[in-house]
Amino acid sequence: MSDIVTSDLYTQQLKKLERVSQILSLENDVIESLSQPERVIQVKVNLKGNDGRVKTFIGWRSQHNSALGPYKGGVRFSPNVTQTEVMALSMMMTWKNSLLGLPYGGGKGGIRVDPRSLHRDELERLSRGYVKAIYNYIGSDIDIPAPDLNTDPQIMAWFLDEYIKVSGKVDFATFTGKPVEIGGLNVREYSTGLGLATITKVATEKVLDGVEGKRIIIQGFGNVGYYAAKFLTEMGGKVIGVSDSKGGIITENGIDPEKVLELKKNGEPVSSYEGKKVTNEQLLTWDCDILIPAAVENVINKTNASQVKAKIIVEGANGPLTADADDILRRNNVTVIPDILANSGGVVGSYVEWANNKMGDIVEDEEARKLIITRMEKAFNNMYQEHEKKFSEYDFRTSAMAIAIERVVRASKLRGLM
Repeated sequence: MSDIVTSDLYTQQLKKLERVSQILSLENDVIESLSQPERVIQVKVNLKGNDGRVKTFIGWRSQHNSALGPYKGGVRFSPNVTQTEVMALSMMMTWKNSLLGLPYGGGKGGIRVDPRSLHRDELERLSRGYVKAIYNYIGSDIDIPAPDLNTDPQIMAWFLDEYIKVSGKVDFATFTGKPVEIGGLNVREYSTGLGLATITKVATEKVLDGVEGKRIIIQGFGNVGYYAAKFLTEMGGKVIGVSDSKGGIITENGIDPEKVLELKKNGEPVSSYEGKKVTNEQLLTWDCDILIPAAVENVINKTNASQVKAKIIVEGANGPLTADADDILRRNNVTVIPDILANSGGVVGSYVEWANNKMGDIVEDEEARKLIITRMEKAFNNMYQEHEKKFSEYDFRTSAMAIAIERVVRASKLRGLM
């Protein structure tokens, strides 16, 4: 492996890549190639703030692998984002797109900023400055950004408008997650949560006896957590616990996701919902059938993995389990459905939007919803069949990554990239 300085998330991804590569008996030069992005762009955006002072922001776009198609992945605005974080996330997007059979490679971007510290017009200028700095490296056939942490359809609209201005290309398919008025789809707002609920349903049909009546805990009640709770409740599951950054709540009779959402909209924490107040740490180890960590990375690790009581974990966040946790949970017979499959509904929704823009906007929302569900179910069933046939001695993460990596390697060799 390269001696590049790595973040914890990037280190975890390299460990997972190396482990699966050994199972696949990949050559060292192939592993080294897969461990590094094809390109990392660092940009500086100077912004004259409303107070008259110049503020400087650093951003990145990591383009990990293009063997299967143009790079695809979101852009996040966060005060904690780093170059190695977007490198790790772009690698995960490569495996995710490959596993889902999408015609994409992996990309990811970010700007180190707390968007809450900016006025709306400052946020717009920052968004436009980022696109102005990277526009030569993106496009609907090159790299297709989308929303991620703290970015939304409005920011995608600014991205698109600036791209058209500086490139001269009226190409609405360059960005996904856009407002409906400029080529977006309503389904994109809830596609990650819908995909997560769909994967949870089909996985529990294999591992348990279905989702109906099962006790579910969801850590994180943002967009993904809310929609996962909503759809799983509609499927007959019982969500008994949810949390946000301030703590959580347990209600054995079941939680109404709509009422929790209403509290959040009124600026109240989810712990103000009626029930037993718990910390996020307690929530992760509470007795339940299904645990969905849908907040941040590395929340289940070697210090708490042995205390997890869930029968199945479905990863709603990116990298919520460390490699050490995987080993412990496997020994304890806890089934883990990995992030590159479980939370891929968002990129499937983006794919439908991108393809729809390319075709001239002919897909209706209900059709888009069915396409997402069908693609997610197919991906799980393919992964499960390959697991039973070739990788049954390993966990599902290993099986999913092996399938994804094999496809990327085959494509790379066919194209002469390796």
